[in-house]
Amino acid sequence: MPAHMRVPAEAQQSPLPAEPRRELTLRAVLTAMAVAALIGASYPYVVLKIGYGPNISVVSAFFGYLALGVIGLATGARGTRWENNLVQTAGTAAGQAGFMCTLLAAFDMLNAKPELGFSVHLSTLQIFSWLTVAGLLGVLLAVPLRRHYIDEENLPFADGTAAGETMLVLDLDRREAAHRVRALGLGLLLSALVAVVRDLHWKLKLAGDRVLQLLPLIPGEVGFGAHGAALRMGSEVSLLSFGSGLLVGLRVTLSMGLGMIVAWVLAPPLLVGAGVVPEQTFAAVLRWVMWPATGLMVSGGLTALALKWKVVLRSFQGLSRKQLAGAPEEFPMRLVVWGALGLSVALAVVQKISLGFPFWLTAVSLLLSLPLMLVGTRVLGETNWAPISALANLMQAVFAAIVPGHIPVNMIGSGMSGTVAANGEHLMQDYRAGQIVGANYRHLTIVQLLAVPVGSLAVAVAYPALRARYGVGGDGLSSPISVKWAGFAELLAKGFSTLPKGCLTALAVALALGVVLTVLEADPRRHRYLPSPTAVGLGMLIPGYAVLPMVLGGLVQALWRRFSPKGEESYCTPLASGFIAGEALVVLLLSILAMAGVAL
Repeated sequence: MPAHMRVPAEAQQSPLPAEPRRELTLRAVLTAMAVAALIGASYPYVVLKIGYGPNISVVSAFFGYLALGVIGLATGARGTRWENNLVQTAGTAAGQAGFMCTLLAAFDMLNAKPELGFSVHLSTLQIFSWLTVAGLLGVLLAVPLRRHYIDEENLPFADGTAAGETMLVLDLDRREAAHRVRALGLGLLLSALVAVVRDLHWKLKLAGDRVLQLLPLIPGEVGFGAHGAALRMGSEVSLLSFGSGLLVGLRVTLSMGLGMIVAWVLAPPLLVGAGVVPEQTFAAVLRWVMWPATGLMVSGGLTALALKWKVVLRSFQGLSRKQLAGAPEEFPMRLVVWGALGLSVALAVVQKISLGFPFWLTAVSLLLSLPLMLVGTRVLGETNWAPISALANLMQAVFAAIVPGHIPVNMIGSGMSGTVAANGEHLMQDYRAGQIVGANYRHLTIVQLLAVPVGSLAVAVAYPALRARYGVGGDGLSSPISVKWAGFAELLAKGFSTLPKGCLTALAVALALGVVLTVLEADPRRHRYLPSPTAVGLGMLIPGYAVLPMVLGGLVQALWRRFSPKGEESYCTPLASGFIAGEALVVLLLSILAMAGVAL
């Protein structure tokens, strides 16, 4: 676990303060829903921009503490760690709904290619219905697994552990908590100010009907080199990207920087010189670069999964244990059974009406989502790596075998299975945090079930607004996971013969390189010195504008940790969380206003 996510030893040894057991209170539920809306609405921009989702469990814990603290000042009753655990749980659930905007972006990328015959255009109501039903189903299916993964096997679930320990620190040391919350607020304010000054196009009314359009006070991006602006290679002015680099650390950001150099510095002149692409522009080069990048990410993810075959095997072995089958659950099992059956029927109806997806394929998708959840939960618990993307690619191959050449079936089936499994996996993070603070598991499950629709509604509103203002793919929000998801579906449907010239060879080399790097990095002695193949692939798909600030953030975090480990441990995570949330919220607000016809 990163240093800035570990609880100090003195806090671990301190006795818990005696206080009333306030947990499932009205203020806790209302605060949880507010944080769920905030995280669910802001997360799509973060994921579409930088290509992955930062640790929402810890971010939600900080926002929960801040919100409950404000309410406590007004009411005179201080928020408890159990109430904060409920707020943190709601934020995690909503963030997971927000992550699934990558699937919506993949739909739009395929919609932009009419020659594929793909046409899936979802309304706000359809997005909300689909994500809500699939998400709720994932939560209920995961409830019986808690005793096995959390109580019996005691898997670490590092993000959940970090959130639980963070909430203990905030509860035990109020002075330290105040410092961290101030760091969060400072990061939030600075990031929001930078985004406003950068993105808001001020207008000045002159005499009569004349309007003078003023340029932003600071530029959004600075291109490097003669083709920098066309290739989106340079640096943007963004504390969100910088804060993301602070969170993920040096190895991952340097790996992304390596991918950036290969894809957007070295490759473009070579590809143009060889006549492979017509010009040095981001859209033209991306059509070729996406294939080796996808090869690195797919082979790296699936190889990492294969290397954990013992972990996967234990997932299925655990199902046969009598203790699991008969374990009493705090959340009533009868509600799990009947709720799962009802939601399965509802999901089949939603997919049939909204997407024209056959009932029998929904049944197949649900059956596939169960082993997907077992494998994903086990891997997440032991490694803190959520293999949603890799497992979704695996499901794409399965659906390509069941219904060959049918891209809608491939995308909808793999997307639904991934959504169900992902919500179940991350419920375990909340259970782990709850175990640390001594929470009631029934209450955590109830709040998860309440937060999933809130997060889904936030995504259903936020994603169309972001798409309308910035676009998706090409010169818009890059969403590298969506590029990989859509590209893999196109590859499975059309075959290798339709790929751009020379990219098949690059794909094969990248697939092999991804396997080799993943096998080598499995050795802890080599891990820190080898680039991450998944991060290199991400760096090849994300514009250099976003990657460079992330590399800078990783360097600053490493230097900070070296010269002031205590300061980095205390303030890095809340400051970075503020940097990420501030810009995301401002961008969302500007997008919604623009969508409503307010000229900015």
